[in-house]
Amino acid sequence: MKKGNFTKKGNFMKKKNFMKRRSLKCLGAVLAAVMLLPMTAQASAADGSSVVYEGYTYGYYGDAKESPAAFVLERTVTAENLNGTKLSSIDDVDTSKDGRIFVIDSLESRLNILDSEGNYLHSVKLLRNSEGKIALDEGGNQIMLTNPEGVWIHEQEQEIYIADTGAQRIIVLNLEDYSLKRIIGRPDNLSGDTQFKPSKITVDLANRIYVVVQSSYEGILELTAEGDFSGYYGVNVPMYSFMDYFWKSLSSDEQKAQMSKTYAPSFNNITLDGEGFVMAVTYDSSAQDYVFRLNSKGENVLREQENMNVVGDIWSMHSDDLGSQFVDIAVTDYGTYALLDKNKGRVFLYDFDGQILNVFGSMGNLKGEYKSPVSIAWLGDKLVTADKTLKCLYILAPTAFGQAVLDGNESYYFGRWDEALVSFEKAVALNANYEVAYNGIGKNYLMKDDYETAMYYFKLGNNREFYSKAYNGYRGKWLEEHFGIVMALLLLVIGAVVWSEIRYHKSQSRGKKKQKAARGKGEEK
Repeated sequence: MKKGNFTKKGNFMKKKNFMKRRSLKCLGAVLAAVMLLPMTAQASAADGSSVVYEGYTYGYYGDAKESPAAFVLERTVTAENLNGTKLSSIDDVDTSKDGRIFVIDSLESRLNILDSEGNYLHSVKLLRNSEGKIALDEGGNQIMLTNPEGVWIHEQEQEIYIADTGAQRIIVLNLEDYSLKRIIGRPDNLSGDTQFKPSKITVDLANRIYVVVQSSYEGILELTAEGDFSGYYGVNVPMYSFMDYFWKSLSSDEQKAQMSKTYAPSFNNITLDGEGFVMAVTYDSSAQDYVFRLNSKGENVLREQENMNVVGDIWSMHSDDLGSQFVDIAVTDYGTYALLDKNKGRVFLYDFDGQILNVFGSMGNLKGEYKSPVSIAWLGDKLVTADKTLKCLYILAPTAFGQAVLDGNESYYFGRWDEALVSFEKAVALNANYEVAYNGIGKNYLMKDDYETAMYYFKLGNNREFYSKAYNGYRGKWLEEHFGIVMALLLLVIGAVVWSEIRYHKSQSRGKKKQKAARGKGEEK
């Protein structure tokens, strides 16, 4: 009898090997981490057109496990692809559903538009109106982009939002012909001395505008569709140490006034997920969280239901290592998100539940490696990453393993259990040590109420939470199927207890009668 791609004999051997490996987890965690952290990219194609990355993931015990990389470098886009258009910097990247790539160059004050292959389509620097004429401001001056730093494609309204940082405004263009639609300046009702220097921007399904402002500690600026200030959104809570609390509790008011103030860490980038939640990242080491999924109240509701938090790399070879520092985030419609690590040049893939799927990429001088990674965006099932120093884009295509992982998570997210099962089994066939796929298979069997099989795969995936759920279901199902036998045994036990009590009381009653009879005979004598 077969279950997925495994035979009974194969399952038995895997169980046996699993128990043997488990005793070596602790030692293996450190050794695997040391071996995997310095991984670099390797050229694979004879013509040098593609680069295969070495990948890894983390197991239940925090041990780094070698894994096929989920993506391969398919194409590098540089100034040579722009038909003579100068490219001095890359600060932000976004994509549209029709496959266009939008690239912000802050030094040239230009928005470059490419097709899905990275070929040049159009550039925007001098803005034009819907009639094709140069747009003029109230003073009759030409309107141009001024050191922009962020771009967001608002598909719902077919608009392009540009954070025009140098001019302290937001530019809104038509997505079809790139004509100017409107300009949003500093809101009149913006309180305080906050400078309105928008750096990154996103727009939700209700057309509310969320802006990351340079040097702002109050949080993300929330604007109405008309550009009025609504309030600060999603304050980033700083991390306090016990010693901070201790010394401040002993300090006088004068001493507290002289202490350095603790500011809320600023956000670095934002985006929108498929359900309309704002997602954000920060690489400030004083922050409690590094990745955020903000609800309508601005609270972080990011799911972290697996074995570790969403923090990137959890092992460090050096005490002064800052760890992973996420500079950007990109999210699919089915909740799978990619985080770009500016410190180590890695891409971290997580599913909707916060379970790490894959890690790949590195810093260096080889083809496909990074110097200053700044932005990441999904292009269908592909990824587009940008490097500010190298002034190039990397278009990354999923490998067979990566495609199986993406397809499995998409099918599971939308409730297509059979399709998800097939995809996760493909992933296991390509990586037999991949706990995520075992968990995915287990979840699909759990949805089908095949609790015993689900328990087996959750054990392989070291997923204790879902193993408990499957066990509870298995226990309930077993009781339901054997209800008659259980009730018969229960009635027998109850009958035996009752009969024992009856015999006991009868025995006690006879004893008392004998004692009375004995006392009566004694009195007669």
